[in-house]
Parts: sequence; structure tokens; C-alpha cells
Amino acid sequence: MANDDNELYRRITEARHLVALTGAGVSTLSGIRDFRGKNGLYNDMDAEKIFDIDYFEKDPSFYYSRAGSFIYNIDEKEPSVVHTVLGVLEQRGILKAVITQNIDLLHQKGGSKNVIEVHGSPKMHYCMRCAGVRMDFEEAAKIVRSGGMPKCPHCGRVLKPAITFFGESLPADALREAVTEAQKADLMLVLGTSLTVYPAASIPDYTLRSGGEVIIVNNMPTPLDRQAVMRFEELGPVFEGLKACLG
Repeated sequence: MANDDNELYRRITEARHLVALTGAGVSTLSGIRDFRGKNGLYNDMDAEKIFDIDYFEKDPSFYYSRAGSFIYNIDEKEPSVVHTVLGVLEQRGILKAVITQNIDLLHQKGGSKNVIEVHGSPKMHYCMRCAGVRMDFEEAAKIVRSGGMPKCPHCGRVLKPAITFFGESLPADALREAVTEAQKADLMLVLGTSLTVYPAASIPDYTLRSGGEVIIVNNMPTPLDRQAVMRFEELGPVFEGLKACLG
């Protein structure tokens, strides 16, 4: 593994434009369950219904009662070694962007500044009826943790987080920015995602088609495993090795 660590470190530090694409597996190290993994939320929770826009419009309490434990209590979670190493790589000018499918804000907490959230973000909540009504994450989280739901001060409607629910389009600006970064990348790290949810799963293809390379670290197979220049199973040991190399 030491040789692999050194080779991975060499490829990362020699990259001209390094980009990371991250999925839920990155945050399992912080104690947040993923969706489709071995112990994912889909196994014992009606996760599709939680993030279904039609169901939210019918009964928003279903989302807020179930999402509270893994979104609105995020202050109780600490960034993992993956989040913090990516933060260090960006601070040293090596990593240019993190493209994430996650909605837990842990990349920002881990020190990353250029985070492209292709599945939206709970940083902002808004009224689906009244234009211009906004509430930030901290205020909304305080209400949810007290057992309530954030509501519009004008019409009383329950506010929706700016997370992309099933039935909604991905945020166009974020997706456009992600594609641009992927096309620039001569190396993309694909971390903690099985590349099964589209269109986000197609992002590494832009790097490959532009002549770049991908390195995959994931505990389940992905459609791009054979095209990866390096492939690892466990995120924790790989990033502990990178942390040691970074000093």
C-alpha cells in the first residue's frame, strides 16, 4: 500500500488541474449514512419519499421529521479525513474544485471553498409561492431541531430547502460549472460514489473525453472502474496515507 500511496500522491501533486467528484460514501466516515450502500437509508427508510417533490408539497412534515437527524443536526458531525485532506489540497493550490452530490455541508466545514453542489444545498430555504422569501440554514435548523418547520412569514407555507428533490431539475448553474471543471481536469478523483445517479454520474465522462484521467476510491463497483488509472476500495486508509504524505 505504501507504493500505491506514493503513486497516488505523485499523480495528485503533478496534476495541472485536479478536480474531485464526491458522493455519500465520503460522509459515511463522519457517521452519516449513505443512500444506496450496504447500510444505506434505502434499506430501512423511505428515502425516495423523503426527497420527492410531489410528496413534499402534499406533506412537508414527512421530510422535516425524517431529515432532521442527518441534515439539521449536522453541527454534531465532524468532517472526515477525506473532507479535511481535500481542504488542505485546495489551500495548497493543488485541488481546483470539489464537485459534490452531498447535501451535508461537510466539505465547507472541512476547509474547501470552491464546492460545487450539483444536488443543491440546505444552505438556503425558500417559499415556493412567495418570491424573494429566504431563510438561511442556521435559522431553519434551529426551528427543525425544536420540533417545528420553517414557514413563510407572508403566506404561512412551509419553506423548502434548496436541495434538488426527485422530480426537480438539478441547479443549472452548478451543473454547468461542474461540467466546465470536469472538462478542464487532467485528473479527477471520484470518491465515495458508485456513479449510478444521473446526470451527476456522467461528470467524469467529460474528463475522460477531454483526455484526462480518473482515479476511483469506492467500496462498490462503478461503471468506470476499467477506465480508471488507479482504483481503491476504502476511502479512510487511502486518505490517511495522503494525509501522511502531505505532512
